[in-house]
Amino acid sequence: MVEKDLIINNRQIKYQGLFKYSELFDVINDALIDKGYTRNEKRFEETINEEGKMLYLELRPTKIKTKYMTLKIKIKVNLLNITEKVQNINNHKDLYQNGSILIAFDSWLISDMGERWEMKPFYYFMKGLISKWFYPIDTISNFRNEILSDTAHIYGSVKGLLAKYRKKDSTYVKEEEVVQQIKKEIDEMLQDSKVEDINADDP
Repeated sequence: MVEKDLIINNRQIKYQGLFKYSELFDVINDALIDKGYTRNEKRFEETINEEGKMLYLELRPTKIKTKYMTLKIKIKVNLLNITEKVQNINNHKDLYQNGSILIAFDSWLISDMGERWEMKPFYYFMKGLISKWFYPIDTISNFRNEILSDTAHIYGSVKGLLAKYRKKDSTYVKEEEVVQQIKKEIDEMLQDSKVEDINADDP
């Protein structure tokens, strides 16, 4: 029986202003590679209207930990009303995109517990005794902590990039304040995340 546990639910990054397509997607891909994920592109859509370009990208990167456990992060990237803008920074003109960004993260543990030899009655009984009287055996908790850390790394990498773009806007705030805000948000993500049993067929 496949079990799907939602660890992080719809954690969002919102941004309005200047950015670059290529840098944004490079940062996401690099962060995934850093954490050992295989990049899986589930969906890509691009449309153009009067307000500008609309782009939707959905990634479902996975990391296989064991035969019975896979870590999966769903990353949904929405770029809205995107136009191009030449920005003069330090007497150097460069082409940027301008518009709204919404990125949402869902993180899952996918396990096939029904087939695990470890879940046979005798092993389950012995595991309980050892955990109670000798030392804790809690591999599920380890996997949960790992996917929390992985998601926080990707989230923080994207936030860090978007913070750099703020320097190019008139609304830029001090770098120290941005760093503190990113750290606070990551800490909240790690503290507030709770495992939820999800019966969805396709996380």
